[in-house]
Amino acid sequence: MCGIIGILGLTPVAPLLVDALKRLEYRGYDSAGIATLERGSLERLRAEGKLRNLEAKLAAAPRLGISGIGHTRWATHGAPSERNAHPHATERLAVVHNGIIENFRELRTELEAAGRRFSSDTDTEVVAHLVTVLMEAGATPHEAVAATLPRLTGAFALAFLFEGEDDLIIGARRGSPLAVGYGAGEMFLGSDAIALGPFTDEIAYLDDGDHVVLTRSGAQVFDEAGKAVERTVTRSQGTTYVVDKGNHRHFMVKEIHEQPEVVGHALAHYLDLARGEARLPEGLDFAKADRLAITACGTAYYAGFVAKYWFERLARLPVDIDIASEFRYREQPLSKDGITMVISQSGETADTLASLRYARSEGQRIAAVVNVRESTIAREADVVLPLLAGPEIGVASTKAFTAQLAVLAATAIGAGKARGVLSGTEEASLVRAFSEVPRLMHEALKLEPQIEALARELSKVRHCLYLGRGTSYPIALEGALKLKEISYIHAEGYAAGELKHGPIALIDEEMPVVVIAPHDRLFEKTVSNMQEVAARGGRIILITDPAGRDAAAIDTVETIVLPAMPAAVTPLVYAIPVQLLAYHTAVIMGTDVDQPRNLAKSVTVE
Repeated sequence: MCGIIGILGLTPVAPLLVDALKRLEYRGYDSAGIATLERGSLERLRAEGKLRNLEAKLAAAPRLGISGIGHTRWATHGAPSERNAHPHATERLAVVHNGIIENFRELRTELEAAGRRFSSDTDTEVVAHLVTVLMEAGATPHEAVAATLPRLTGAFALAFLFEGEDDLIIGARRGSPLAVGYGAGEMFLGSDAIALGPFTDEIAYLDDGDHVVLTRSGAQVFDEAGKAVERTVTRSQGTTYVVDKGNHRHFMVKEIHEQPEVVGHALAHYLDLARGEARLPEGLDFAKADRLAITACGTAYYAGFVAKYWFERLARLPVDIDIASEFRYREQPLSKDGITMVISQSGETADTLASLRYARSEGQRIAAVVNVRESTIAREADVVLPLLAGPEIGVASTKAFTAQLAVLAATAIGAGKARGVLSGTEEASLVRAFSEVPRLMHEALKLEPQIEALARELSKVRHCLYLGRGTSYPIALEGALKLKEISYIHAEGYAAGELKHGPIALIDEEMPVVVIAPHDRLFEKTVSNMQEVAARGGRIILITDPAGRDAAAIDTVETIVLPAMPAAVTPLVYAIPVQLLAYHTAVIMGTDVDQPRNLAKSVTVE
């Protein structure tokens, strides 16, 4: 969740770039930089750490250029340092980038073989070199960018500034958001309306796959196929609110669509994607731990439930998972060599805080997975694992849930390595698998029209079952919770193997059954449960992958086909269709999606 700003201005833009970056500080960062055109020549200023360090450099060496781009970076590939800070540049251009270029190793190898020399450890620099190579071969800046974008695998937002082109910025997005701002003889580009708020309230949000050519006279947008298109210009409230809905109808769906970027940001903080290693925070010694207790409420509890599978499988560490309101009262005996992990988006959840204090009284080491670093839970924990998800406005948690999963997965990988369960090769393989999650989430979001159509049928029922096995069981629980929370349809999640132990009595031709079943080692067992549902006339909605679709051989109301992926990462990606299904069902039913009845964002009382 790095920050991007670009300005084609009428006065020196360097101070404006820095001010805009300050509005993006909530997104998290460890370095910052700007690039401006000084009489046609590219000049960069970059600094590790907070923006005040960049401001000090700017005060010592003022920039007068009226065209520029800026960036706040959270390290993904390459350690936080000035040499890895954005913008990255060649002799022809500078570029800033949010997201992850998954195939950067292959591209870098190709470029180095062609004689290109790199000055950083980042994935971003390959983009600068790819565009430069094409420009040196005679392509215009626009032609070079348009030809480069299809070569990039991953989710990203990009902004380019070109040597000698004082009236040109090019932006592009795939998975990560990007907005265009319209001024009087000026144009702007930013990660969101917040960055653009001081300059304009006339905003156009790029659709996924778009790229845009900005000059001071306006913006020309091109879709993924390269066709010139129009994007609606709206009046933003970004000048008055910390966050706004952008071009989305509700905060919830905006936050669903932010997940590729949010999860990429979280993974990059806890995984060294270049070295293929997990980064465990100081103070967590899993090598000596003999047990892990995880406690949370609601959606956060289901994230912890998924983590139980990961920690036990990847680190061979026994895990007790409890709802916080039960954990705090049942007086569980806790091992002196154990760790207690509490999970809370707000960091203020009353039952979770009480559980933390009980574990503290039992001599436990406390780790807190929270989204608000200044919260009570964060202050009272020994170790804080921040989600870095940014503000979540929708009461029904979406991006915080998948950010929790990302943090917990990375921590489980680190624990596995620390405990000698995972080899270096296995660790690197898992890190590579999780680095692909933002792209896979982006692909899952493309299924939204199919899911919206399905929601029209689901909105007609009053009851629904969700089934899953392994890590898909907690996702089934989360899917049922989401449907209950915002559509008010009664829904229950079950382990698929429990179907015949009671819930099967509910199955009839009116009962929809959502089955979450990636084609993994448990798939055949889940197919047997689907056959039991089908034999009783149940209406099956199957969420699977191409292999699962082909192997199921069962009639379904709808089959939602996600890309093939390693089993370890499925909870993060399969969360998206169950979120979208709940969201669109609720919208069709006319409920208050962002503030459902009887619910609060942060439960601070028992």
